Amino acid sequence: MRICLKLTVLILLAAQSGLGQQNPQTTLESLLATAKQAQARSDYAAAANAYKQAVAIRPEVPELWANLGLMEHETGNYADAIRSFQQARRLKPQLYVPTLFLGVDYARTGKAKEAVPLLLAAEKMNATDSQPYLALGRAYASLQEYGAAAQAFAHVTRSDPAQSQAWFSLGMAYLHQVEADARTMTGKGQNSPYAKALFAGSLANQSRYIEAADLYKSVLSSSEQPPCIRGELGFVYLKQRDVSGAAQQFSAESEPVCSLALLGQARLRVDAGSNEEGLKLLAQLWDRDPGFLQANVSAFAEGMAQDRGSSFASFLTRQHGSHELPDGLYGLLTANLRSQSAQMQAVPTRVRATSPSLAAAEKDYASGRYKRCADRTANSLATKNQSGLRLLAACSSLTGDEELSSRASGELRALAPQSMEALYWSIKSNERLAFQALERYEQLEPNSERTHLLLGDIFVQRERYGDARAEYQKALALSPGDPAALAGLASAALRDGNVDQAFEAAQKALERAPEDPEINLLMAEALVERHELPDAEPFLKKGLNAKPQMLPHVHALLGRVYAATSRPQEAISELKIGLESDDDGSVHYQLARLYRQAGDDRNAAIAMEQMKAIQQRRREGAVTALKDSHPSSLDDEP
Repeated sequence: MRICLKLTVLILLAAQSGLGQQNPQTTLESLLATAKQAQARSDYAAAANAYKQAVAIRPEVPELWANLGLMEHETGNYADAIRSFQQARRLKPQLYVPTLFLGVDYARTGKAKEAVPLLLAAEKMNATDSQPYLALGRAYASLQEYGAAAQAFAHVTRSDPAQSQAWFSLGMAYLHQVEADARTMTGKGQNSPYAKALFAGSLANQSRYIEAADLYKSVLSSSEQPPCIRGELGFVYLKQRDVSGAAQQFSAESEPVCSLALLGQARLRVDAGSNEEGLKLLAQLWDRDPGFLQANVSAFAEGMAQDRGSSFASFLTRQHGSHELPDGLYGLLTANLRSQSAQMQAVPTRVRATSPSLAAAEKDYASGRYKRCADRTANSLATKNQSGLRLLAACSSLTGDEELSSRASGELRALAPQSMEALYWSIKSNERLAFQALERYEQLEPNSERTHLLLGDIFVQRERYGDARAEYQKALALSPGDPAALAGLASAALRDGNVDQAFEAAQKALERAPEDPEINLLMAEALVERHELPDAEPFLKKGLNAKPQMLPHVHALLGRVYAATSRPQEAISELKIGLESDDDGSVHYQLARLYRQAGDDRNAAIAMEQMKAIQQRRREGAVTALKDSHPSSLDDEP
């Protein structure tokens, strides 16, 4: 973190005031002048040395200790900086700079819990400075309190929308929250309709429409389910060009009728050439809740045939010219039809102090007036009413206020930790918020290393490994030797079958970050692919410190290594732990062979049957994926 030199000079002047009658005055003034000159030329070590001599002469002046701490901070000597800031605060607790930087340096040295109260105090001392909020966000993130971290970073983006670092940190805080929630949902409710609905949406985003449709159908058979599932299924059918299937789902939505189904009906009308009827339905949605339409209009426009889109756009222009169409609705629809609306941000929402009425809010929800529903239940954030929070999380998300939905679902999770519904809305809202924040970062830093890293990660998720490798290499061109870019390149290269490139990238990354568990795992994977299993073992041992969700894969690889190095019992133990990672049957097959070698025919047979079941599911999935890859369905390629 760069310090504000102007602020430091002010402190320096403050330190000089009142020194005129002190002895030895000439020596002290000379030291301060030397420090100032060294600081001006960024020679912070020399400045720190001068301040050390100055505090020896005047140890009772807190501003001198603060300046010494700043110079020590700039040289990376955080331990000494902490001691200097502590002394400054002992002498004058109300000083802003030592309070702020003591918190910053506590966070840097792994003492985030101690940093938080100091940074909160600094925030109160100077609410206009973004530094306390940025540091506070980082401290909360290191404590895995991602909601609090997001609030701190969001404060900076509101006060300074051009602060690209804050947008990036905000997006990452939301993503970390999504990851934490997803782990919880996978561990406690992976078979719940809420988990299935999220997975179905993910499959649809990957153009795996048949799989997504099957999963949505299973959700519809559940007694409890998220709203708008029929609407989501209808749009999946639209992407498959199954108009009759889409129409059936859009018209079968029972009360309460989700506005997504009405949006789908509008799309079908326009596709059929009935522009007037389509616009009538869209105007109805706009009248109900502009926020909903703005948050979901991309689904209406996505994949529309060019001639239909052009015809509808011309119709909209005529209607707008004759004053039959509101400006806001016209602008929203035409921008999306021209594919010029990259950001799907919500209509600004202001919570009103309305009287609590759950019955009225439920009626608003049922009639598609989600903004009004959210306003009626906003006070549940304070009252902690679970029924109100459930409605607030749903209605605020449906009206496009993802930040409010995130807060509501977070409060609901605190009250009901086992609630899959709370996790569902938390994951949906925070994922969308992350997308918006990172998209804003990319706009501010279009050719930065981080932007290329983000694009690389997105391409990996879409299984476009060649494009991912190209983005990681662009990042490396901007920052040669960056471990994150090298790790991304190694991962994408492994998935793309380029083992030598993966090995080389992982090797370079380890030179910069030799203890990083995930980079060590990448190196181990490359060595296993090169059939150099004994060499992979030390890297896998370090890989045991990776994220919990990665550990089954590490244990499965260790089992392979132990089997190849004549340690069958250790191999069996590791492979059993790694069974959770077996997506192709290979771990069960290896385990069956080891059981058979050990004379345990019963367990060998069980492992073989489990392997066959996995392979059968894999074959069925391959058939589905082949059907999904038909060119007519690839309508979301950029």
